[in-house]
Amino acid sequence: MRVALPSVLLRPGQRSGERCVASARGIRSRGRSAGVRAPAHPERSTFRRDLGEEGERRARPVQCVGDARAVRRRRQQSRGSAVTIVGIRDVAERAGVSLSTVSNVLNRPERVSPELQERVREAVATLGYVPNAAASQLRAGRSHTIGMAVINITNPFFADVVLGAEQGADAAGLSVIVGNTYDSDAKQKGYLGIFERQHLDGVLVAPLGSDRAPLERLIGRGIPVVLVDRVDDLGVISSVSLDDVAGGRLAAEHLIGLGRTHLCFVGGRESLPQMRDRLRGFREAIEDAGGVRLTVIDTVTLNTGLGRSIGESLVALPVEERPDAVFSGNDVAALGLLQAFVHAGLDVPGDIALIGYDDIEFASAAVVPLTSIRQPAHEMGMRAAELLVARIGGATTEYESIVFQPELIARASTVGA
Repeated sequence: MRVALPSVLLRPGQRSGERCVASARGIRSRGRSAGVRAPAHPERSTFRRDLGEEGERRARPVQCVGDARAVRRRRQQSRGSAVTIVGIRDVAERAGVSLSTVSNVLNRPERVSPELQERVREAVATLGYVPNAAASQLRAGRSHTIGMAVINITNPFFADVVLGAEQGADAAGLSVIVGNTYDSDAKQKGYLGIFERQHLDGVLVAPLGSDRAPLERLIGRGIPVVLVDRVDDLGVISSVSLDDVAGGRLAAEHLIGLGRTHLCFVGGRESLPQMRDRLRGFREAIEDAGGVRLTVIDTVTLNTGLGRSIGESLVALPVEERPDAVFSGNDVAALGLLQAFVHAGLDVPGDIALIGYDDIEFASAAVVPLTSIRQPAHEMGMRAAELLVARIGGATTEYESIVFQPELIARASTVGA
């Protein structure tokens, strides 16, 4: 019979009576039979004793001293890995202080003398110790981080909203984790679930559909939520948004005032309240004016490629059926429309006028500068973060809705050079 000794008891080539480093507490092992052997791993102990037929012989006790972490570090190095996991105990041992002293230096330095602070910091620097943020957050009950889910970060409008939110969060000492939902309800639900499981301090979200369950679950867990670019229909969740009905009306009134009589609306997902409101305001202004024709093109999403494709379809129409003005639900799609019109040789705005929405930075730099309905994206993001911070700090729990007013920025795509 052969008894396998734990490999941590012996180093390769070490005899049974020699000291070794391990975390075992006075482990003693005896072999009482035909032989004793260690596991056959080439980098572990190869200790073996054949006892033969002389009768029972005992393996001498193995005395183990040291620390299991040292064993793990040596094993990592023996396997070709340079990774060393350094813990707070290592720092304490290096500095010659207690664990509580290290903790105080890292979290409450005012409680520790300058001399001990210096010793601990030198140990931290020498060992390359990085505090475990997750453990600290668990103890403190705060993550000092907020989550933000946006519809499409490639749209410069949402990029500016995120920058504003980061500025507002940074002023309160908070970090921001951003999730890009890519116009996907499933991705949005997934990100909100991640934010919930990470126990973030709060969440900003530009919602896609009408499913309130993930938002209500966050609130039920004590995680404040603020909507961005959307008003809560039930008046429960605080929000920062733009009056999109007024924005749609501004666009129509501008085009009608320029003498356009066949207007076309190119919108995004019908489920997005923002798009519904822009179309609603656009339609109301047309109905109020009278004698103006409206064509509506619904799309699943709005991006430059789709805008270019729709523009090519409009160009292909007979002149008498082609709209003489187009209102795009965002600037990104409007730039694609503009590409198609210019490539086909149409005069913008002579043959067809074009107006976008958001007033992103690229709108004024287009080959034909784009008229647009401006949203104060950066300020919207910053105010949303401020609302959330107030709720995280417990300053208020009351419902609040901040609604910005749109502004028409007229450029060459509607009024000419």
